[in-house]
Amino acid sequence: MQVPDSWLRQFCNPALTSEQIADRLTMAGLEVEEMQVAAPAFSGVVVGEVMTVEPHPNADRLRVCQVNAGGPNTLQIVCGAPNVATGMKVPCATIGALLPPTKDGDAPLRIGPATMRGIASEGMLCSGRELGMSTDHSGLLALPPELAPGQNLREALELDECIYSIKLTPNLGHCLSVFGVARELAAITGAPLNRSEIMPVEPTLAETLPVRIDATDLCGRFSGRIIRGVNARALTPAWMRQRLERAGQRSISALVDISNYVMLELGRPSHVFDLNKIDGALEVRWGRAGETLKLLNGQEITVDDQVGVIAAGRGIESLAGIMGGDATAVTLDTRDVYVEAAFWWPDAIRGRARRYNFSTDAAARFERGVDYATTVDHAERITQLILNICGGRAGPMDDQVLNLPKREPIRMRVARCEKVIGMPIGESRMGEIFTRLGLPFQKECAAAGDAFVVTPPSYRFDLEIEEDLIEEVARIHGYAQIPVTSPKMAARMLPAPEATRSLHALRRALAARAYQETINFSFAELEWEADLAGNLQPIALLNPIAAHANVMRSTLLGGLLQALRLNVSHKARRVRLFEIGRVFMRSTEPADDSRPGGVNQPMRVGGLAYGPVEPTGWATPERLVDFFDVKGDVEQLCAGVGLLAFEPVNHPALHPGRSAAVLVDGQAIGVVGELHPRWLQKYALAHAPVVFELDAVAVQGQAMPVLQPVPRTPAVLRDLAFVVDANTAASRILEAVERATVSDTRCAIVAKTVIFDVFQPQQQDGVRSKSVALRLTLQGEETLTDARAEAACAGVVEALQEALGARLRAA
Repeated sequence: MQVPDSWLRQFCNPALTSEQIADRLTMAGLEVEEMQVAAPAFSGVVVGEVMTVEPHPNADRLRVCQVNAGGPNTLQIVCGAPNVATGMKVPCATIGALLPPTKDGDAPLRIGPATMRGIASEGMLCSGRELGMSTDHSGLLALPPELAPGQNLREALELDECIYSIKLTPNLGHCLSVFGVARELAAITGAPLNRSEIMPVEPTLAETLPVRIDATDLCGRFSGRIIRGVNARALTPAWMRQRLERAGQRSISALVDISNYVMLELGRPSHVFDLNKIDGALEVRWGRAGETLKLLNGQEITVDDQVGVIAAGRGIESLAGIMGGDATAVTLDTRDVYVEAAFWWPDAIRGRARRYNFSTDAAARFERGVDYATTVDHAERITQLILNICGGRAGPMDDQVLNLPKREPIRMRVARCEKVIGMPIGESRMGEIFTRLGLPFQKECAAAGDAFVVTPPSYRFDLEIEEDLIEEVARIHGYAQIPVTSPKMAARMLPAPEATRSLHALRRALAARAYQETINFSFAELEWEADLAGNLQPIALLNPIAAHANVMRSTLLGGLLQALRLNVSHKARRVRLFEIGRVFMRSTEPADDSRPGGVNQPMRVGGLAYGPVEPTGWATPERLVDFFDVKGDVEQLCAGVGLLAFEPVNHPALHPGRSAAVLVDGQAIGVVGELHPRWLQKYALAHAPVVFELDAVAVQGQAMPVLQPVPRTPAVLRDLAFVVDANTAASRILEAVERATVSDTRCAIVAKTVIFDVFQPQQQDGVRSKSVALRLTLQGEETLTDARAEAACAGVVEALQEALGARLRAA
């Protein structure tokens, strides 16, 4: 099994070199037989852009190309490749380049100036085989168009990436995937395992394909869905094609590549049927004597009642858990597909492929056991990739759970484990190993000796007896440690979830915005609490350290203003400060293990900006910081936490007309605004600072990146102007449109909404209103018609009228 280093580190990235990772895997039972780079050694090859292509005057099959190789002048190169075309990016071996030998024993090829049929050639345009990257010699290797001419090819394509060739023993079937190896690497090293969250695909079709399971001893769970309108001719993305090739898989077509990619990534073989070639419903059963099937490899076989099959109305369509049939295989003309992900019992698959003198990646996995709890997740993953790459519309997930393995607990005696291994290990170390491996356990304390009772997870079919658990303890603890040294407790790396930023990350973000951190006491003056928080009954201290610090703070603003006054007294003209700390407020919640009763202690992020926006200089005139400057800082700090909005707010510390509540997904998480003129005068400040205070936990949240396909259709712009109440906030208008895109199918094509004009006329007859103009960007999977665009605009008009009482302004 081949595992690219970058793919492995996507799921688990310990602070180890590739050589150290290979050593740790080998010593834990995952033998790394070989480490090789993605391409053999070569030098002097850069990214070239073909500028022009002209026929060779003296040869029919040659072309004279002008190539931009990043230098001041273009290179003239004679090329005989049939696919050379103007504008394509290709590998360009410059004069002096050294290419790998094409055959064993040959010397490397050095590129020099040449004359081909009377035309000078200043280099060589290369195919994949000439660089040792593939066996394809049919034409030039087409490179991604985003690469820059002149860029070193090894760096551009990461050709020095390490690829591990791992030899797995039969009991390690759960490692037959990149994620499986990463899971083991995380257990071995203690590095965090990054589990990619698989979000369910919202169905846009109501159609399902009937599936009947007649043999529950063959198939214990069957999940599948229909996807219509796919583009099977879509190109497999370069990143997926590269990963497949480096994992030892040949790219075939987008639909096949996606199925193979998920198998290599998550370990589940699946099958994609051409829906239009399925006659009626699917039937999962044992074969019948005399039935025949032509497989994808062209071989025609005869089955019997010992071989599982998937059949349809006209006969067998697939060899269950082993290989699909040729009759329902997807082609480049396929438009509708059925995605299948199932749990096949290992005993029902084991040995069947060998009966027909072949082996498949699917059979190798299913006969060792594949996780029965993740069929839906893996089908969702395939669906996501198909929709993102090939487009289409998905139906609901059909998940039939019929007969799943019962995972019986296994009891491992502590004394027996230490006796078999031959050294003391200790209960705590054993418990840590089981935790790292993701094996849920309970401890038993008895007169005969302590023991662990472990329940194997759904993906570990190799754990059945006590000796299996002893082996797990020995290999994760380290075979090298057993005969030489006593056990050492390795420091565990704390997980760092991508969806949550640490407080230190917030500090870095604010420091990047030129704020400096200040650390203040949690004790505050009673006057600060009354002025800045409106808190007339703060939590009082029984034994304060000073008379002016006799209560617990419920806001960070007092300490920030005190630090500002100190800096101003030392002639500082430009001050930007922030603090991350707890505030203390009364609460009616009872005490628990994490906090005392009667007190709520949320973590807050507070900031303050005072003086000029930029340091004094000659390039720009000096301007004092204002509300919008700090609002921009808050937006940067909150980027990615959710739908951000600002609404007017009345706050005791802030200017009533220059302050706003900060809302994330409709929930208030803090405030931002200019200090109230009353406190400006009281605290003797020359001009108003702009402050903010936010809930730290809300700001720590970070939305995960979501893969979005590049739009294939042109966008349509529509401008709508509405008359609304003068007090209506812009954020409420945008939120109403956003809700409409979710609740109203007509508005689903609204990709972006921008307010580009606001006009507020003079007050008439006591009615205060304003005109707000919206620009809607409409975009769908298919080119939009005027009728569909008008329907979306009508949906937006209805939504704003219902939510805000807005009316469309007359022209």
